Amino acid sequence: MLLKEKNVIISGATRGIGRAIAWELAQEGANISFNFLKSGKEAEELEEQIKTLKVKVKAFQADIKDFEAVKSWVEKTKELFGGLDIVINNAGIIKDKALALMELSDWHDVINTNLGGTFNLTRAAIVTLVKQKSGQIINITSVTGITGMARQTNYAASKAGIIGFTKALAKEVAAYGIRVNAVAPGFIETDMLSSLNEEYKNKIISRIPLSRLGKAEEVAKVVKFLLSESAQYITGQTIVIDGGMSLV
Repeated sequence: MLLKEKNVIISGATRGIGRAIAWELAQEGANISFNFLKSGKEAEELEEQIKTLKVKVKAFQADIKDFEAVKSWVEKTKELFGGLDIVINNAGIIKDKALALMELSDWHDVINTNLGGTFNLTRAAIVTLVKQKSGQIINITSVTGITGMARQTNYAASKAGIIGFTKALAKEVAAYGIRVNAVAPGFIETDMLSSLNEEYKNKIISRIPLSRLGKAEEVAKVVKFLLSESAQYITGQTIVIDGGMSLV
């Protein structure tokens, strides 16, 4: 197995891309620690699903915006699993609105969750990785952070910030044997898109050269590749998985 007995901590894994990543890595033998805030039922369901793979798994209730809560989550994960090898920053929210109508809370909630959450989990884990001189970090960003999108100034800013964070940290910790990369999905079939009407979905698909939405499982497989032996010379990069949308 690719990740047998590797200890993984992942934010926002109760649904969508995060859930697909947790399941994909667990299938490769990884122990999975993930957090949830309000989705207790979904967290319990994922725990039970992953337990069938005979790996360790634990869900922790922790607000990704609260550094002390995240720090406690990391410490408890290390105690339970006996160490930490891989950090996946996936937690994110959207609050789309034209900038002229955007409230301060719309801005701060998205920045503090998406970018602040990435800082919180990475900061809480980085000392452990540096001390052991090994580890991998993968940050889930978005094509919106590369191309921008109307009515998403808060979301685009947070995701662009994650790309910059990835590049800077990759340079900072490479000497310690730690690789840091990002994955930038385009439009993926998740709960975030479920509320869109069919007309708008079709409009989105018309902009994608491969003429379809992506699947969460496809994003998870890119994450798995970056964690594999085949990607050992890759760091500081952002891998785009968007069906070619950002090309047009």
